[in-house]
Amino acid sequence: MMASQLALLFSLLHIVLAGAVTVHALLTRLNPQSTIAWIGLAWLSPYVGPLLYLMFGVNRVRRKAIKMSDAGEDVEPPESRFVLSPADVAHGDDEHLEPLAKFGLRITGRPLLAGNSITPLVDGDVAYPEMVRAIDAAQASVGISGYIFHDDSGGAPIIDALIAAHGRGVEVRVLLDGIGGGYLKNLAYQRLLTAGVPVARFLHEVAPWKMSFINLRNHKKVMVTDGCHGFTGGMNISGGNLFRKIKTPIDRAVQDVHFRVEGPVVSHLMETFAEDWDFTTGELLKGPNWFPAIGAAGSIPARGIASGPDEDNEKLMWTMAAAIGRAERRIRIVTPYFLPDDRITSQLALAALRGVSVELLIPGRSDQRYMDWAMNGSLSPLIRSGVQIRRAQPPFDHSKLMTVDDAWVLFGSANWDARSLRLNFEFNVEAYQDTFATKINALIDAKTVDARLVTVAELRNRPLPARLRDAAVRLLTPYL
Repeated sequence: MMASQLALLFSLLHIVLAGAVTVHALLTRLNPQSTIAWIGLAWLSPYVGPLLYLMFGVNRVRRKAIKMSDAGEDVEPPESRFVLSPADVAHGDDEHLEPLAKFGLRITGRPLLAGNSITPLVDGDVAYPEMVRAIDAAQASVGISGYIFHDDSGGAPIIDALIAAHGRGVEVRVLLDGIGGGYLKNLAYQRLLTAGVPVARFLHEVAPWKMSFINLRNHKKVMVTDGCHGFTGGMNISGGNLFRKIKTPIDRAVQDVHFRVEGPVVSHLMETFAEDWDFTTGELLKGPNWFPAIGAAGSIPARGIASGPDEDNEKLMWTMAAAIGRAERRIRIVTPYFLPDDRITSQLALAALRGVSVELLIPGRSDQRYMDWAMNGSLSPLIRSGVQIRRAQPPFDHSKLMTVDDAWVLFGSANWDARSLRLNFEFNVEAYQDTFATKINALIDAKTVDARLVTVAELRNRPLPARLRDAAVRLLTPYL
């Protein structure tokens, strides 16, 4: 009798838990495939399914981020002479980009800002010394956030400069991702902490009930000195990025592009850092040391775009989709990983079918073999639509670049995959200028010189076990 009562009790408990997951998933999750998967897991895996949903399926960051979202509310807005209307950046052959500029204003709430200078810094050999010089020259503040930040030949000089700046009285804040630099052991974090530098780890959670955060990463690469000199892009900080000077083995070397940013748009970099720092530590950065008045430094109109699994959810993905939709002549994309959802791939295919030249450059071999397998399983439909896909020669290219119609540029931390576009906190910059686009196209041209064109025949002629493996791994695309 007791056994049957226990069985009935456990059955009722399973129904209650699975029912609770069903109700919560239906009311809060937007992606149908994800919703169906979680509901199915809850009903088919008693107790385990609901526990996994509690740990990994509930987006707690949304509530926390919304509560702290506008860390820069007390900051004076940019001078009105730098604020552009969408019509200010689209003329002649580029007039069709005006709706894209208007879209960006509506989805981000940030205006396009005039008067910017943006300088590409190719590979760590160029970028790291520039960053060290900026830290050494800082007089008031340094804020830096990174995903992978190693205390090695690449990161050690930057750490030394940060410690020295702190020692001479500069306000220094360092924010490292809780996973990217090492979940259990992060040598850069330890050295900065030991030196007394204010340093924190973003969503570094150890409590079991907070383990859902492990799936969320701060993938931004942002540095701002004195509130007015900015660096951002896709470059991590590690010795592998110094392969041109240090004889790094080719399988561990990394190519990348970072950017030095000057002008009013640096305020957007500073805002995103301040929001993340406040979210992590509760300290609100404000005042002229962090948010000074910024004058013109160039002629490029630009806007910062923050995206993440909070109130900024999918802003970057929709910006990419909008840019693809406005393209009339050419789209060029460089990304280390290409696994976006069907909304993006469909847009690219449609652009190619309507006669737009669509070029995609991916690594011949990335640093993640499973990503290569998944990409192999998703390229054929795009190639059949007319998208030109090329694989770059080693070393691994980690650059993230996009140009549209030789007049619009997107660069930053985000990859073209579900993790960057749905789970990670990312920061990118869009710029409207044909001269700047020409510079970025020249970088892309240099990367494609030795690249190999991918064909449907090549993908189809792979051994059957490889094709089955790639197709199976592709099913994990939403979680890679």
